[in-house]
Amino acid sequence: MKPMDMDLQFVADALPAFISEAREQIEAIEQLLLQLEDAPADRDLLDALFRCAHTVKGSAGIFGLDAVVAFTHHVESLLDRLRAGALQLSPALSTLLLQCNDQIRLLVDAAQNPGCDDDGAQRTRAGLVLQLQAAGARADVPADAPTADVAGTVPAGATAAAWQVGACFGPETFRNGMDPLTILRYVGGLGQIATVHCDTAAVPPLESIDPESCHLDLRFTLQTSADRDAIAGAFSFVQDDCVLDLQPPAPAGSAATAATLATAAGAPEAANAAGHRLGDLLVAEGVASRDEVHAALHKQAQQRAAATAGDDNRFIRVQADRLDAVINLLGELVIAGAGAQLLARQTKQRNLIEANTQIGRLIEEIRNGTLKLRMVPIGETFSRFRRVVRDTAAELGKDVALEIVGGDTELDKSVVERIADPLMHLVRNGLDHGLETPAERLAAGKPAQGRLTLSACHESGGILIRIQDDGRGIHRRKVLERAWSRGLLPAGVTPADDDILQLIFEPGFSTAETVTNLSGRGVGMDVVRRNIAALRGTVTIRSTEGAGSTIDIRLPLTLAIIDGFLIGVGGTKFIFPLEAVVEVIESRSGAVQPDSRGHTCVELRGKVLPVVDLRRLYALDGSAPPRVSVVVIQSQGRAFGVVVDALLGQHQTVIKPLSRMFHSLRGISGSSILGSGEVALIVDVVSLARLAAQPVPS
Repeated sequence: MKPMDMDLQFVADALPAFISEAREQIEAIEQLLLQLEDAPADRDLLDALFRCAHTVKGSAGIFGLDAVVAFTHHVESLLDRLRAGALQLSPALSTLLLQCNDQIRLLVDAAQNPGCDDDGAQRTRAGLVLQLQAAGARADVPADAPTADVAGTVPAGATAAAWQVGACFGPETFRNGMDPLTILRYVGGLGQIATVHCDTAAVPPLESIDPESCHLDLRFTLQTSADRDAIAGAFSFVQDDCVLDLQPPAPAGSAATAATLATAAGAPEAANAAGHRLGDLLVAEGVASRDEVHAALHKQAQQRAAATAGDDNRFIRVQADRLDAVINLLGELVIAGAGAQLLARQTKQRNLIEANTQIGRLIEEIRNGTLKLRMVPIGETFSRFRRVVRDTAAELGKDVALEIVGGDTELDKSVVERIADPLMHLVRNGLDHGLETPAERLAAGKPAQGRLTLSACHESGGILIRIQDDGRGIHRRKVLERAWSRGLLPAGVTPADDDILQLIFEPGFSTAETVTNLSGRGVGMDVVRRNIAALRGTVTIRSTEGAGSTIDIRLPLTLAIIDGFLIGVGGTKFIFPLEAVVEVIESRSGAVQPDSRGHTCVELRGKVLPVVDLRRLYALDGSAPPRVSVVVIQSQGRAFGVVVDALLGQHQTVIKPLSRMFHSLRGISGSSILGSGEVALIVDVVSLARLAAQPVPS
């Protein structure tokens, strides 16, 4: 393969990793800008913001994404002026930088899909560049704080200087997918490379050389106006496989400092050897003292030790589809393990039973560990709404503060991804319909600034997501009038308060007087409920007129495997989520009968417990045994009972979706395959709780 073809292959193979990491940096830029609006002078946030933009620019340069480099450079230059204190971050400037970050995201996406960057986006970027330049022109930049410019250019008033650069690439460079020549070409874009010297002594004899190992050790002079960070940033992709030595231009006779000598980084053995070679050379030429060399090497050793100590917290990127494939195989393993355990019990051989029991425990541990790999904090999703709240509130002329509670609550990644759109609609709906303008709030005796709270917590083996505002609330009379006019209710019929609030989830329902960019078309809330139901979740709403509204979304922690409690009713098997089961009580079959009003209840420690009989509910064949069990279930803070014939114990449950013909089946959320090959139905405890409170149909 020709060198040019190898370079193109390297770029093609590594580009997805760059895009993934660039998107993370872009998301970090947005969150940092939003945080800086509350603390515009926070130097740590400003430094982190600059590093993110610089990383995107430097990485894009390695892949030849000139459009990303050129545009991000203008953003980086302005951020450097903010760091230098020549500019103060204002709301208008923050808005400008957020818009620029959106364009960087679009450019990164265009690297993967060129069709998403059209002429309109290019004109938008050109306008943003003019605004960035105008903002930078107002800054009084100190003369001693030059900024790194676009590769190959020199900022006005800056002069190129000769840097001495040493780069010793480690033997694993090629195996880790890095191409030193591509990196050096990017370095050449920072200025002009001259006097390159390659140390051939490090190359093994031809008969023993490994073609997959890298033995490139070179030194060169770089004429550039860029600073140390810009030069070192070009080597960021190979920082673990390269010993880098940057010597700045210095007046004749000046001595190197320990800080300068300590800039080399890389593998411990290579860094140590290179450090001693460089130190001996500097001492021999009288440039540095032996004490300075020892101090620099000691600092290097401390940095390497700190890096090694943090290895336990390393992260590894895994494609989502690979992890999903493992989860699917794990589900089949759970089913096969249950079947093997059932067969072992039938043989009544103690050794075989014990061996299968041990295998079952190991499968459970593997299951728990594997499912944790897909758990992510929901706070990452919540944080995305900071920008939504900021921009939407500004568009509506409202002052809104977003509060995030319980962001560290973990949820299955697949659930998090699919709940983002419903949450987006509910947040925008709360901003538009729920919260008032500052003038309206002051007239109502409220603070001018409204509050929107996103919270999450674990509840009964699931997760509760709550969207709460302190706005105007839902006017029930207005909802009723709109429902009557749309034919959703017979004219004059007034249902219970909770049922009135549920009308807003009906298709085509809207109380907006005018159609806007945000609402008024009656499209959205019904889709929200449908999407949440597809996740085996529920959505409920509570509201007090004049005080605000609360929307609760309850979701399962995972869509793959749960711990279940297996029961039998006649010849049918059902599974309850184990976390929802409180206790089991025994009762006579004749004692569990509906009363004169059609309600079925039993007494539990002096209190009345509503009960649902699965045999009556689903018209199952067979008569009830003389004695039955009542499984007490906890749902949304309320308890109810379920009458069952047999208790079959704890069961690892692999969740299988129901086919379309069973979607209307009340109280059932899915199915599972038992070790015997039978199908068991997974009970939806939330909907079953509502059925328990209803009269038994005659």
